[in-house]
Amino acid sequence: MQTPVRAAAFALMMRFLFPRLRPRDAGWMLLFGLAGAVIAGVYGVLHDQVTFSIGPEYFTRFKVWQFHYHDDPGPQRWVAAKIGFQASWAVGFFAGWFFGRLAVPKTSLRRAAVLSLQAVTLMLAVTLVGGAGGWAWARWRLNEARIAEWAEVFRAFEVGDMEAFATVGCIHDGSYLGALLGLIVALLWLRQRLRIDASLAAMIEMRL
Repeated sequence: MQTPVRAAAFALMMRFLFPRLRPRDAGWMLLFGLAGAVIAGVYGVLHDQVTFSIGPEYFTRFKVWQFHYHDDPGPQRWVAAKIGFQASWAVGFFAGWFFGRLAVPKTSLRRAAVLSLQAVTLMLAVTLVGGAGGWAWARWRLNEARIAEWAEVFRAFEVGDMEAFATVGCIHDGSYLGALLGLIVALLWLRQRLRIDASLAAMIEMRL
């Protein structure tokens, strides 16, 4: 049985996720989501091309099974690119939709697009920092003892270059954490930016 607090929290969440919107606004929000999906997908492709260069076995021994590409006859980098897009586009879609959800009903379409693009850029920047942090942590903390903790994974996937595999794993974990943190930071920034815009608009209207 739901408590009043849980019921209120659930209702608030559903109201945010599925608000009552004009069809025109909903259409633009969907478009923002699609744009976010493309941007995030391209980022994922580039990200995985870089990490493939560092540790190819992370993809050829692990990711191909996780994403069901173990039977793909294409070039390894092409497979890594598809994995990168598949792992990222949905995050970008929901991020773009959330940004549009905040901005489209509260400002002009052009301003909403500009602010949403800036929010996506901020989110990607934090994601990049997270990935770089994962790489730095791997360079600083990975040693024989820590690599040995991955022994079962290495044996299961027949990994040869254990250090490179573990390094790429840390980069990906850092990127996932960075994406989550980046989404939160970008949403908070966008909300504050919209408040500032509304305040400035009210001041200008009062002076007219």
